[in-house]
Amino acid sequence: MRTFPTLVITWPASVGDEAVEMMLAEIDACAPTAVEPLDRGVRLFFASPAHRARAAATVAALDATLDLTSMDVPDDDWAERSQAAVRAIRVGALTIAPPWDMSPHAGRDVIVIQPSMGFGTGHHASTRLCLQLLRELGVAGARVLDVGTGSGVLGIAASRLGAAQVLAIDCDGDALTSARENVALNGEGASIRLQHVELASLPPELSAASFDIVLANLTAAVLIRHAETLARRLAPAGVLIASGFGQDELTEVAGAFAVTSLAVTTRADEGEWVALTFGAASAAQATSR
Repeated sequence: MRTFPTLVITWPASVGDEAVEMMLAEIDACAPTAVEPLDRGVRLFFASPAHRARAAATVAALDATLDLTSMDVPDDDWAERSQAAVRAIRVGALTIAPPWDMSPHAGRDVIVIQPSMGFGTGHHASTRLCLQLLRELGVAGARVLDVGTGSGVLGIAASRLGAAQVLAIDCDGDALTSARENVALNGEGASIRLQHVELASLPPELSAASFDIVLANLTAAVLIRHAETLARRLAPAGVLIASGFGQDELTEVAGAFAVTSLAVTTRADEGEWVALTFGAASAAQATSR
């Protein structure tokens, strides 16, 4: 029987959702494929033992008080069980819903997301913050790049809000499989293109492309490392929406984009999580006058 490499992280006392989410953000680069909540902790599933080992080392370095247990779990429909509790969530004018919790008369204000190995059901604060800023920005007729698309929810939302074209990219094959399924479920195949891309080695056609809106719901480390690459994807009057980091990382993230001549134009918060919009520094200064 196939097994999945897993890592159980247990806190010494009861822990809130925000603490768990911050820990998950720190190990995002280790590519966990799914998360199962437990009493005082979480069980993380990985594509390989090497990914699990890297995650364990990262967690141990961050907090020595946490208990870590590695194991291999048999494939007995754990994914279906762990995702069964997901329900529809309202984000402004949009509703993000799994197929089993949506009205039979749902219209284009409902985005159907099949929970799976690709993250992005709308239940994470950073996803909601990106959706909020995207709605406030105005998307009609825009060319949109969704970086690290995961489940595809942000790219689908951009299309629903009127984007002329959306390119959704990810370096994770499982995430792209999930995104393709969700794009098809929502009937957005004509306006959304999906592509396997590593930010560190962009294909020539993407290196030369520019977009009106860039969506980057990533970790602070990835945003900082690739700030210049993301900034170069913007058209002259383009706007970048970034999230996936906490208040304690805000200054460092904003500073990385300031070096690229982008300035913060809008900030949104939910709990410890933050999302920012960036525009050309000259435009931001003119807006602030």
